[in-house]
Amino acid sequence: MTSRIDQAFQFHQTALSLRAARQELLASNITNADTPNYKAKDIDFASALQGAMAGRSGTGSVSMAVTSPRHIEAPATGSGLFGAQVMYRSVIQPSADGNTVDMDVERGQFADNALRYEASVKFVSDEGKDVLAALQG
Repeated sequence: MTSRIDQAFQFHQTALSLRAARQELLASNITNADTPNYKAKDIDFASALQGAMAGRSGTGSVSMAVTSPRHIEAPATGSGLFGAQVMYRSVIQPSADGNTVDMDVERGQFADNALRYEASVKFVSDEGKDVLAALQG
């Protein structure tokens, strides 16, 4: 049985982990802005968080067939971040080389996600101080 303190912080731990993983995904989009045929990816954070809290592991995944012990194990198809399906971002203005990264959109999403991450950290810090004060007083 988990303690009440663990239950109180489980949501925040999951949300912060998901935000950090999304930040890496957005950084990958920015990094590959000049890569031909690269498709910008993102997740629906709200549904991902809801799925993670409900304990769902995402959509069904299919593993690749391994016919030799020397094969390198590939990630399962359909896998995502914390059970969230990684989706391709809608193209606003496609480029000639097939790259779908829009730097204005990516910078905006990156900044928004970073700001929300920092706000969550501050909220957890304040909540931790409240719990500590309650235990001491």
